[in-house]
Amino acid sequence: MAVRDHYRGRMASPAIEIEVDDKVVNVSNPDRVYFPARGETKLDLVEYYLSVGDGIVNALRERPCMLHRFPTGVSGEKVHQKRLPSGAPPWMETVQVFFPRWKRTADELCVTELAHVIWAVQMSTVEFHPWNSRRDHVEEPDEWRIDLDPGPECDWQRVQRVAHVARGVLDDLGAVGYPKTSGGSGIHIYVRIPKHPFADVRRAALAFAKEVERRAPDEVTTAWWRKDRDPKDLFVDYNQNARDHTIAAAYSVRGNPEATVSAPVRWEEINDCEPGDFTIATMPARFAELGDLHHDIDDHVFGGFATLLEWADRDEVDGN
Repeated sequence: MAVRDHYRGRMASPAIEIEVDDKVVNVSNPDRVYFPARGETKLDLVEYYLSVGDGIVNALRERPCMLHRFPTGVSGEKVHQKRLPSGAPPWMETVQVFFPRWKRTADELCVTELAHVIWAVQMSTVEFHPWNSRRDHVEEPDEWRIDLDPGPECDWQRVQRVAHVARGVLDDLGAVGYPKTSGGSGIHIYVRIPKHPFADVRRAALAFAKEVERRAPDEVTTAWWRKDRDPKDLFVDYNQNARDHTIAAAYSVRGNPEATVSAPVRWEEINDCEPGDFTIATMPARFAELGDLHHDIDDHVFGGFATLLEWADRDEVDGN
């Protein structure tokens, strides 16, 4: 079905009804420009998420999700929203999470179908930032996230090289990694794991990061403080696995004028791609051709997670 078959009513109206499966979402201000580089509108953003529906739902399914909202477009105010925005229809789903620092709870969006995504976009959401745990085990992540975060003077070629170093470590462990661009200047790699407490996953992520640093010491750092890093280095940000730390989901648009996308890529594409290749203008055709490159991630749960914890024990004994 063509995307415009979802619409009912006149395009010139101040709001448009969009049918998403058995739900109807009223999209207000569809012509508001959200992304000034090419002039894409709120409606263009809706159309993008409809075009990658299976992929974004797979990335967010049953995970608490923080929303990055831009009520007047990405040139305006950015709102980090943990709680589901008010006025939600009764079919929206949430999960309650607790924030120890503030001793408060929040009912966060919990996507199980595409209509949930489209309603969030209607509420000016551009970026979706899910937890790495699901609602039936919020305190035990099932997703390990490898964040290759370049310093301010680190070039894309270094990011590409380190991605392959990281893959080599994963191969040695017998783990299947699913890479994606960050939508900025880095690369993320996701690995499905058996459920473990956040503290264990973060320790394992640090042990992995240190192994990548050992294999590429001239290009990689695990130094926590920015003052201790060379601006040309790539930081393997293990702390993205800490509780309540989130990064943009696969297929999430990023809040910049070019409307770049955090795009799943095949390993063999990494050497030839550039971050700017993936936008809401280019991704629909790519998704139509390739489908969701992360569609089978749940079929490849890493069975050797205990090895990473052994590495963590070793490093801690050695004072690393």
